[in-house]
Amino acid sequence: MNNSGPIVLSELLAPETINLQLSGTQRDQVLSELVGQIKELNNQPQARETLLRALEEREQLHSTGIGDGVALPHARNALVGLVNRPIMVFGRHQTGVPYGAIDGAPAKLFFLLIAPTVTQHLSMLARISRVLRDPKVRRGLLAADSADKVIKTVKDAEARI
Repeated sequence: MNNSGPIVLSELLAPETINLQLSGTQRDQVLSELVGQIKELNNQPQARETLLRALEEREQLHSTGIGDGVALPHARNALVGLVNRPIMVFGRHQTGVPYGAIDGAPAKLFFLLIAPTVTQHLSMLARISRVLRDPKVRRGLLAADSADKVIKTVKDAEARI
């Protein structure tokens, strides 16, 4: 990843950070599934628990369900020391889970965002929010039948913003 320029979301995604078959029926189960996609944390149960706790605390403060079937789970603050680079995980749930979004719609599309610095954290949030404003992008993500198609959808959307 280019460290000097703006964050490119499609470069943060990889097939191993994409789960098109989330199975949890509750918010915290889905958060756990998303965190499970982060390879760096597989051998670090303490870091994994810290991240899950931070995500759950953020959701209790205010839901990260932004409406239109989308949730952007992220910790309230940058996770200094937990990760050394920005990480984004995409997950999709077939039927959706209740997520406390302002429009009441269940969340089907999830982008878990983690960053080691506040600047990267805010940059990722702003950029993914812009990308997801386009209903065509959301439809493309719902229809994607492979991780590569998810990455292409995000990459194409970024090229337009």
